[in-house]
Amino acid sequence: MKDKTNKKEGPSAAEAVAARPDNSAETAVDSAKESPAKPQAVKEEMIHLIVFKLGAEEYGIKIDQVKEVTVTPNVTRMPRTPDFIKGVANIRGDIIAIMNLEERFGIRSVPLASDVNPHITYTLVIEAKEYSIGVIVREVPQSLNLSMTKIDKTPSFLQDINIHENFIEGIAKVNNRLIIVLDMYKILTQDEIRELKNN
Repeated sequence: MKDKTNKKEGPSAAEAVAARPDNSAETAVDSAKESPAKPQAVKEEMIHLIVFKLGAEEYGIKIDQVKEVTVTPNVTRMPRTPDFIKGVANIRGDIIAIMNLEERFGIRSVPLASDVNPHITYTLVIEAKEYSIGVIVREVPQSLNLSMTKIDKTPSFLQDINIHENFIEGIAKVNNRLIIVLDMYKILTQDEIRELKNN
């Protein structure tokens, strides 16, 4: 994705959605990118994340890995695909696979808040070099801008558990929150990528 985000604080994706008359999540990422920059006295390296929940925990993806956020369209189930691939969907004319990260990671779902519509989910469209894929989340993703100093590297004992699970870039600490930062370009193994291409 060539359009890099402005590394300054912007509105959350939820605020961007609420501000629009059609209450659509499709332009949440764009709104965060286009927000005007605020002057900063001390220049420091910042990172802009799209944050969402899997189970009870918070996860984040760097905004330059997210092409767009949209309300999940109808998903058509495909045979001979992994269980965590829910099927394919037509998003702006492109047919892409839709992935459930809770199932991919073996995370147990938790009940939604009372003000969240259980019949609406959102899809983060990830465009890697070899493939495009959609990631389903059950709540409106948030836009979060923070200093790189607030992100700790993944503990070495986690890196040693499985060589394929190097998609965890680090853990962000924001007040009392811990946000696991994912590298979506490493989320699938080469075998899984080949399997998706064959379908």
